[in-house]
Amino acid sequence: MAEIKSHEFETFLQKSARNYRIFVIYGPDRGLVSERAAQLAGKTAVALDDPFSLTKLDIGDLQKDPGRLVDEAQSIGLFGGEKLIWIRGAANEKYLVDPLALLAEKPLEATHLIVEAGDLKRGSLLRKTAESARSIMTIPSYADDSRALNTLIDAELSAEKLGITPAARQALIALIGGDRIASRNEVRKLALYCRGFPTVEEHHVTEIIGDASAISVDDAVDAILSGDLNGFLHAMQKISSSKTAIFLVLQACLKQFQLLDTMRAEMEEKRLQAPQIMQTMGRHLHFRRKPIIEQALRQWTAEAIARESNRLQAAILQSRRRQVLEDSVAMQTLLSTTLQSGRKSA
Repeated sequence: MAEIKSHEFETFLQKSARNYRIFVIYGPDRGLVSERAAQLAGKTAVALDDPFSLTKLDIGDLQKDPGRLVDEAQSIGLFGGEKLIWIRGAANEKYLVDPLALLAEKPLEATHLIVEAGDLKRGSLLRKTAESARSIMTIPSYADDSRALNTLIDAELSAEKLGITPAARQALIALIGGDRIASRNEVRKLALYCRGFPTVEEHHVTEIIGDASAISVDDAVDAILSGDLNGFLHAMQKISSSKTAIFLVLQACLKQFQLLDTMRAEMEEKRLQAPQIMQTMGRHLHFRRKPIIEQALRQWTAEAIARESNRLQAAILQSRRRQVLEDSVAMQTLLSTTLQSGRKSA
C-alpha cells in the first residue's frame, strides 16, 4: 500500500514524489486536488507547455475509448523523452480502474500518470485499486484546517513582505477555507490590496473580502436549505447591495453541506435520529439556525448531500478559473440548490 495523509503532502512532494510515476489524488476539496496535481506535474520534469509531452484527458474521453489510457501510457513520445498523462474528473469508472490496475503491474518507464478524482469513500473501486498497488501513490486532499490556512496565509503574505495582525488573521480565516484555490486567490487579492502597507489590518480584510455581516450570509444559506426562494432572493439582494462578493455565500453554502455530510454519516453509522445529532454536533450553531439544519438532515440523504457538495465545489472552481463569470456561476448554482431543497420539503 502506498498512501500518505493529507497533511503529509508537502513533505512527500519534496522528498519522495520522484520515486513514483502514478498518482491518484482525491478528496472533497477540488481546488486542493487540482493544485496538488499541478505541483506533482511540475516535479515530473515533463515540459508542460509541449503538447507532444503532455496529454490532458477528461474522464469522458476514456469512456469513448476505453483502451486509450493503456495505449497512451505504453506508446513512445514523438520526439522521445518523458511524457505525462493527466486525467481529470475521475470517480469509480471501470474503464479507468481496469487500465489503471493493468498499468500498476509493470512499472512505467517513460510515462507519468496523474489522476484527479472527487471524494472517494473508503472501499470505493478506484481508491481500493490505487491503495492496493505499491506503484501507485494515493493522496487524499481534504479541506484546509486552521493550521493549513495559517500556513497558506503566511506564505502568500510573506511573498509580498506583509505582516498581519491577530484580529485580521482571525477575520480572514473565518472567510476562507473549503477550497484551496479559492482561498489562495482571496489571500492574493488581499495582498494586492494591501501592497505598500507594512501590515494587514482587520479593516483591510473586511473591505476587500466582504463587508456584509455574517448574519446576512447565514440568512442566505438558511433560505437555501429551507427551499425558501423568496427569502433567498431577498438575502442575495441585501448582500449585493452591500457590495459583498456573492462567492462568499457559495463558500458558506459548501461549508454547510460539508457539515451536513459529517452529521449524516454519524447518524447512519450510529443509527441516531436528527435531534440526537443536533444535541452533540450541532451545539455550536445559533439557536435560530438549529431547526433549519435539523430539517435538512431529515430531508437530504447522504448521497444527495455528496452530490450537492461536489456540485458546489465544481462551481467554486469554475468561478475562480473564470472570474468574469463568478457572480453568474454562483447565483445559478445557489438558485439550483434552493430549488432542490424546496422540492425535498414539498
